[in-house]
Amino acid sequence: FFQAEDGIRDVERSRGLGDVYKRQRNIFHILTAIYHNMINIVNKLFGSIKSNSLKKYASFVEKVNKLEEEISKLSDQELKNKTNYFRSEFKETGSINKLLPEIFAVVREVSKRTLNMRHYDVQIIGGMVLYENKITEMKTGEGKTLVATLAAYANALENLSVHIITVNDYLAKRDAEWMGNIYNFLGLSVGCVTAETAHEDRSSKYDADIVYATNNEIGFDYLRDNLKNDYNNLCFKKNAFAIVDEVDSILIDEARTCLLYTSPSPRDLSTSRMPSSA
Repeated sequence: FFQAEDGIRDVERSRGLGDVYKRQRNIFHILTAIYHNMINIVNKLFGSIKSNSLKKYASFVEKVNKLEEEISKLSDQELKNKTNYFRSEFKETGSINKLLPEIFAVVREVSKRTLNMRHYDVQIIGGMVLYENKITEMKTGEGKTLVATLAAYANALENLSVHIITVNDYLAKRDAEWMGNIYNFLGLSVGCVTAETAHEDRSSKYDADIVYATNNEIGFDYLRDNLKNDYNNLCFKKNAFAIVDEVDSILIDEARTCLLYTSPSPRDLSTSRMPSSA
């Protein structure tokens, strides 16, 4: 009798475990279905956003390309006059958005004449992405240095000081001299700040329309500005637009190291005396 009763209990127990397993399996299938549905929704959402962005940029590139032949027929002086024209339009309307295709076409033509380098379509897209305050990822050799000239020139037209931030002094010097041919042709001034730049010369360097510098130099110059009392000697006198090369390295890796700057106290602490106690 007892053996039969134990057998019945074992059967009931196994059936109960089987029901639990079935419920767990059903829950697993339901959660899996929900997960896949969510993934599909996310893919459709971001896929449509990416598709719309590419369509917008493709349309912009088409506008720039249509202007290439017309811009190429301009004389050097007519190209140089474009800077004053763009700036006057910005003063009147407060925006250069409608002029961006022509602005990019002008920079491309000047680059062809001064550097014998033509911005490819993908570089035009990269320049537009930078102008929109976004991050563009480009592989080594795809011409990031040339891409920066598009956004830099466009922002300089808006009366912003443009800072192009590199990871070392060599790149800052090289790019300032190399890309400076484009900016100088268009009537813009170019400055370069490195560790070798004298402190008394830095203010004038930062007054240039386009400034190439490393992240450390800009960081320390900002700290020094906070200790100055003379506005004319400040390095940063107006709003700036920054283009950061190797942005992941500078804003993530380099940001782990704090910049510390100390200065002498305005009074000689050795002459101060604590009041004597009675």
